[in-house]
Amino acid sequence: MSRPNSDAASRTNSQFPADLLVVLDRTRPRSLRAQLESELRRLIQSSQVPAGTRLPPSRTLAEDLGVARSVVVEAYGQLASDGYLDAHQGSATTVRAVATSRSEGGRAGTAPASTVRFIGGLPDPGLFPRAEWQRHYRAALTAVSDRELGYPGPLGASALREALTGYLGRVRGVMTSPGQLLVTSGVTQALTLLCGVLRARGVRAVALEDPCFGVHREIVVRAGLRPVAIPVDQDGLDIARLTAHEIGAVLIAPAHSYPMGAVLSGARRSALLDWARGSGGLIIEDDYDAEFRYDRTPIGALQGLAPEHVVHAGCVSKTLTPALRLGWLALPSDLVDEVAAEKMYADMGSTLLEQLALARFVAGGGFARHLRRVRPTYRRKRDTAIRALAAALPDARPLGVAAGLHLYVQLPSECDEQRLVAQARDRGVLVEGASWHWAEPHLAPPALVLGYGSLAESAIRDGIAVVASCRS
Repeated sequence: MSRPNSDAASRTNSQFPADLLVVLDRTRPRSLRAQLESELRRLIQSSQVPAGTRLPPSRTLAEDLGVARSVVVEAYGQLASDGYLDAHQGSATTVRAVATSRSEGGRAGTAPASTVRFIGGLPDPGLFPRAEWQRHYRAALTAVSDRELGYPGPLGASALREALTGYLGRVRGVMTSPGQLLVTSGVTQALTLLCGVLRARGVRAVALEDPCFGVHREIVVRAGLRPVAIPVDQDGLDIARLTAHEIGAVLIAPAHSYPMGAVLSGARRSALLDWARGSGGLIIEDDYDAEFRYDRTPIGALQGLAPEHVVHAGCVSKTLTPALRLGWLALPSDLVDEVAAEKMYADMGSTLLEQLALARFVAGGGFARHLRRVRPTYRRKRDTAIRALAAALPDARPLGVAAGLHLYVQLPSECDEQRLVAQARDRGVLVEGASWHWAEPHLAPPALVLGYGSLAESAIRDGIAVVASCRS
């Protein structure tokens, strides 16, 4: 234990290194390095050791604590890679500015600020084409007439619907028309609108993949509908299980299920369409990240095989940025008026100027060029994540690797998912446990959802190393 000195510890940018009060318990099974790292992180997060404080040299602190110098060096090194310390050869080790707490959408609760955030499905914000988007936005703002600067209308800007009709037909095989496309504030709103229409039509239950994106299950519940969990395996949704239930619609991501990444097989695609034709049920196709594929041929949209039985939902949240809040629905003809009415009473239409800018971006080929440019970058990130997992967590099994911006990482059955997630968060790495995406989380096998899209390759490697260290 080092000598306490509250005056020295309270000064920032001090000329002299601060003494530290650190207690190590040699009777605990946890290593002395892990204890030291945890104690230093706690002191920094609580501002007991504020930003700018010079920490003792590794040799000095090791002597004070009665431990090997390597224990301090490794602890300092880990905290530096996690973003808590600035450490450079030949200069003092100082505390960086770190936020003390944050809220993770109510699900993770209050946690220390994370320097590495493995958020599933998020694109790299640094890849957003700012300059080109600015040109299109300015052009749209210049060209729009005074008469058009009113409420946008529930279907959305005709220029965007026309551009999307061409793009979706060419790239995703979607068979639609501008009159059957409706612009939304992302897929979240799209699903909310559809659930409202389904409930008004008398539908009481909607089938979802199990596991599925947990937010979608909550949307179904909040709409007053009953979610029915249908298992997903390596061939996608188990259609045989689907036919055993009385349901009015099924929500599915056939090109890349979330979070497991399964692709609906050809036989099951046919069986699902047969179910829709025979039962009159609606298929809601979530085509959230089909543009990002690395090791497989393109998979066309399900909607193109049965346009009057499938609603095709997409957005730019994964391809450009979720900050735009723009998505779309390609609707069967008999649903257009009802969904448009839901949209009208929800928000009177999506923001117009962003729609017009996106229309120019898509119609001018900028969107396709952007996707061609970023695919190799995301593939390298994917490869980095796979290699890092193989080195640091060789007994873990990544799934869904052929496409998308995340990996579903199966953990050994004896692994405690919640404990691993909590310990990683304490060490500055936010990683999502997969269990909440399952209908019965307490029965879910231990797994992680590892979103790599928004991170640099070095951060991917460092973050996975931290997660792996939490198992020791």
